[in-house]
Amino acid sequence: MTVPDLKATNLLKPIKVGKITLQNRVVHLPTTRNRASSEHIPTDLNEQYYSDRSISPGTLLISEATLISEKQGLLPNVPGIWNKKQVNAWKKVTDGVHKKGSFITLQLGALGRAGNPASLKADGFDLTAPSPLYSTEEAKKAAEDAGNPIREFTQEEIEDLILNQYTNAAKNGIAAGFDIIEMHAASGYLLEQFINPSSNKRTDKYGGSIENRSRFVLELIDQLASVVDAERLAIRLSPFSTFQGMLAENEEVHPIASFGYILSELQRRANEGNKLAYVSLVDSRLNADWSESPVDNSFAQQIWKGIILRGGNYTYDDKNDWKAVASDVDADDRTLIGFGRHFIANPDLVERLKEGHKLNPYDRDTFYTNSNYGYNTYPTLVSKYEIDIDEESKRFGKSLSLE
Repeated sequence: MTVPDLKATNLLKPIKVGKITLQNRVVHLPTTRNRASSEHIPTDLNEQYYSDRSISPGTLLISEATLISEKQGLLPNVPGIWNKKQVNAWKKVTDGVHKKGSFITLQLGALGRAGNPASLKADGFDLTAPSPLYSTEEAKKAAEDAGNPIREFTQEEIEDLILNQYTNAAKNGIAAGFDIIEMHAASGYLLEQFINPSSNKRTDKYGGSIENRSRFVLELIDQLASVVDAERLAIRLSPFSTFQGMLAENEEVHPIASFGYILSELQRRANEGNKLAYVSLVDSRLNADWSESPVDNSFAQQIWKGIILRGGNYTYDDKNDWKAVASDVDADDRTLIGFGRHFIANPDLVERLKEGHKLNPYDRDTFYTNSNYGYNTYPTLVSKYEIDIDEESKRFGKSLSLE
């Protein structure tokens, strides 16, 4: 694939994002990769992955979703940020990124009803969610078979999530050297479960009206802004996602009503001096057959006046896709363009876009495996070595924290 000339666009121009100044507007989106240790600690493979994708100075990378606590689901080989070992390990990752002159965001993740009921039970934790509603019949059966059906959060537990679990994770993220802390409120995970009426049937102050269903997210933002600084916070939203049983368009409450309210509240806070670094929007919808369809998030740009990160719809390998990149980034002077799959397959993506070089194709089959193959084995323009597929397929990460 040949990339059209993007040098004359905003894509390769500097932009201030919160407290940092990027030298380009190409962003590495959060991509779950399952390469952390069994103790949810970043490994040497993670360190190399993020360092390799920092080679164009002034680039912003966003980490994979990182679990805020043990109570919020322990998916295998997904990293966490709730203890000192994890902080020490992540510090090695962020140091590697900063050494290259780039920046990195920590995406904070919590699973809610998407957690693994058997794993949680084995560790002595309940499967908890805003309401006792399952995303699918299969999810219900898994929870019942594990003897760990969904239990609705109490208000005390919601307070604990905000004041303790998320706050601890955010503070740890800053201690680990992250430049920005992003709240994962997309893709059917915990924060979106509170927002959407399909997963939130509460009758207390955290359910019912749009204002009540948005309360958890906004209280969380206010709390973290008091301990981290709003300019070092961001949020990721997927208004039209149907992934993991989320609200489909025109059912119950239109997504624009819910997410428009949240964005208006974020803008009000910005007007009062608490402006987030950016709002990240998922510009595609994952269909039941795993294909993707573009969605129209233009309403968000009319409400939120700050930096917007767009991504999820720049993955189709045709010329029109790259024309869309140029058009979208030039539509205003506040848009960042995010790439997931292309950044996975091209550590030097910024340079390739700048010079119009062909991109490496990505291998979807290796996205969620655990070995180094398909992780740190994609060539750069200047790579001088051959990959031993057998050897790299047997190479697994070593924890970066030995304390």
